[in-house]
Amino acid sequence: MPIFESLSDNLEDIFSELRRHGKLSESDVDSAMREIRLALLEADVHYSVVKAFVRRVRERCVGAEVQKSLTPGQQVVKIVHDELIRTLGEPGRLKLAGNTPHVVMLVGLQGSGKTTTAAKLALNLRREGQKPLLVAADTYRPAAVDQLIALGKQIDIPVYDEGVESSPPDIALHGLDHARRENDSVIIVDTAGRLQIDETMMDELATIRERISPDEVLLVADAMTGQEAVNIAQGFNEQVGITGLILTKVDGDARGGAAISMREVTGVPIKFLGTSEKLDGLEDFHPDRLASRILGMGDVLTLIEKAEETYDLEQAEAAVEKLRTASFDLEDFLEQFQQLRKMGPLQQLVSMLPGAGQALRDVQVDEKDLNRVEAIIRSMTPAERRAPKLISGSRKRRIAAGSGTRPQDVNAVLKQYSEAQKMMKMIAGGKNPVPGIPLPGIGRRQKR
Repeated sequence: MPIFESLSDNLEDIFSELRRHGKLSESDVDSAMREIRLALLEADVHYSVVKAFVRRVRERCVGAEVQKSLTPGQQVVKIVHDELIRTLGEPGRLKLAGNTPHVVMLVGLQGSGKTTTAAKLALNLRREGQKPLLVAADTYRPAAVDQLIALGKQIDIPVYDEGVESSPPDIALHGLDHARRENDSVIIVDTAGRLQIDETMMDELATIRERISPDEVLLVADAMTGQEAVNIAQGFNEQVGITGLILTKVDGDARGGAAISMREVTGVPIKFLGTSEKLDGLEDFHPDRLASRILGMGDVLTLIEKAEETYDLEQAEAAVEKLRTASFDLEDFLEQFQQLRKMGPLQQLVSMLPGAGQALRDVQVDEKDLNRVEAIIRSMTPAERRAPKLISGSRKRRIAAGSGTRPQDVNAVLKQYSEAQKMMKMIAGGKNPVPGIPLPGIGRRQKR
């Protein structure tokens, strides 16, 4: 996950040094704690959270738990992992019990991504069997109502609006009445934000809350805000009362400290993470998985879930059969490649592999390279895709011209196809593939 890349690298360097010691002295532990403290502060984790976290880790590290361990360095990693999970809190799930329609109210500052998150949440809830209704109660931001209506059409979910003339509390209440008439099971109210917290804003949100009695009041917070996000969360919690957090833009290049800080400072659980700009880019929050990713242990469970959501079982079985009969061609390669891209940005998928933080820290996935691979294959004729051996030098020049690339780029794609074919044949035959086979479009970047 990009927002934790720097923190993951720093912690991995610290742990690598600890693993070199056969036995850890108290001074070794103190030195490691200083480095961990600096790494967390540099990642914008709130200073009070850092202080409490390091104290708890140190207390466990100087005790018998580590001193009697055969692998003290690895035991320290386990302790840090445990304490990260403790800091991130229990998994937060929406509490939608009792009579319908359930009410979810979204609050937050302007620019945090509330409107897009409302649509993402509605899509999530529909997949769970709910019948959602979006309510456009942000009458202040230009085009906010139009944006929500457009998003609703995109995902085929109805939007209740009254333009910008009515008051937000009235719109929210009328939206709830509309949901009752239409037998909608849950409404998601998109409220107005401001550039900063102000009394008028909070009074209006309090009025909306009083009018519609929401099951959930979720603060949508930009993960790239840094330590200020913690102050924002505290302000909303004290003045409006929130039941959960949704962190957006966690695919950005922020330092990520807000995710670690907000749960402990506010006592309110994180319920979702916004992992991409796409409308399906909203993940349930799993503290154990996030802790593993921060420490470079990967997140295989999320990777499997993404694959299950994306891959068609019949297509996968057909691909295996083609491998068994040696008929896996470039058409199939392109299809598998497109299925992989549907799972999300490849850099994000790579980060979910155990050990990827250290072993692949210098590997970069460029979306332009991925587009180039697809353009090259699409520039081939059906006959060439079915029988790549037909592709001679002159055909390579034609394919390169048609895809806006160079003949050597065509050669590279053919080589990647050949390697993928070998790997998949081994998998289909029940053998372990040789490590190191590159994914299409993955290249090396300069070391920092």
